Amino acid sequence: MKAYVAGVGMTRFEKPESREWQYWDMVREAGSAALADAGISYGDVEQVPIGYCFQPSTAGQRAVYELGLTGIPVYNVNNNCATGSTALMLARQLVEGGAADCVLAVGFEKMKRGALGGGADGGDFATSPVARHYGIMAARHGFEMTPPTAQIFGDAAREHMEKYGTTEAQLAAVAAKNHRHSAHNPNAQFQDVYDVDDILAARVVHHPLTKLQCSPTSDGAAAAVVVSERFAQERELTGAPVEIVAQAMTTDTEDSFASGSCVDVVGQPMSRAAARQVYERSGLGIEDVDVVELHDCFSINELLTYEALGMCEPGESGKLVESGGTTYGGRWVVNPSGGLISKGHPLGATGIAQVAELVWQLRGKAGERQVPGAEVGLAHNIGLGGAAVVTLLRAA
Repeated sequence: MKAYVAGVGMTRFEKPESREWQYWDMVREAGSAALADAGISYGDVEQVPIGYCFQPSTAGQRAVYELGLTGIPVYNVNNNCATGSTALMLARQLVEGGAADCVLAVGFEKMKRGALGGGADGGDFATSPVARHYGIMAARHGFEMTPPTAQIFGDAAREHMEKYGTTEAQLAAVAAKNHRHSAHNPNAQFQDVYDVDDILAARVVHHPLTKLQCSPTSDGAAAAVVVSERFAQERELTGAPVEIVAQAMTTDTEDSFASGSCVDVVGQPMSRAAARQVYERSGLGIEDVDVVELHDCFSINELLTYEALGMCEPGESGKLVESGGTTYGGRWVVNPSGGLISKGHPLGATGIAQVAELVWQLRGKAGERQVPGAEVGLAHNIGLGGAAVVTLLRAA
């Protein structure tokens, strides 16, 4: 059975503590928008997977009760930065498996200001879910007094530079592109435009990554209505449904750790495996894709993901972004929303917000961000710890 995204909605992503709202306010706004986009009511929804990382158990119920008290199953999902796409994947599985005809996938986050930690409990990395990952990093690079997530991705950037000759300017080109794209996104946390020199001149967080190459902490929510083909045919849906052609999740294998490389530890092998599964299941390849929303938590991860998705050969990603191949007028448009770096990164919402952007693109409703003739979109969402989700969408 096929699954379709029939409606999407999201809040603007905001700097933490800059807006007076609670997580249930975010979900009410995003969920109501998705339901209205589909032209249905919450009473039509049969199940709700809802993702978040920084709230207690059953916060999902507290949030969706703002949409209605209908007694349906609510699943609370936590999968680090891949939480949103995990909730979406559960919605798709419920629909494709015939367990439900209409499912609402939701993701939200209310965060604190400042850099993310490394998942350590009270500073004890031995108890962290990502202890193995940081142990690999420390064994090769040591441990510096910089934010742990920036450190592990920054160390991956150092390795890529050393192995392939990738330059700091190429890393900065990723951030400059995404900041430029976000200028046309009213939902983006930042809408300022910077050039490569501005990016390089920003404060260094962990060499070679500067502040403008790092995704911020953010508050926000996103939602997507996922329906069966039967539901789509029987109901007069407001928005044009977009087909989920294929989707795959992978977690860490020995490939993440055997090399001792931070490039592998931060998830490039997971991303490559998930992309391969999606291409095999769909019969499509990266050459068929027009627009991509990928997980640029740091500029280096966008380059690593180009390689994992097959957009270029290993080591050629810096040249690809520098050539303009991943912006308007190039082979693909990557992160037209501004990506995590500029749109923002409320962990639980990110994966669904990526899909919302692609739905708007594939409907031809993305305004000044519109990618001309976009028919196939790919979303890539990854969480350290780990999980990688790749979703292929096609205009119905």
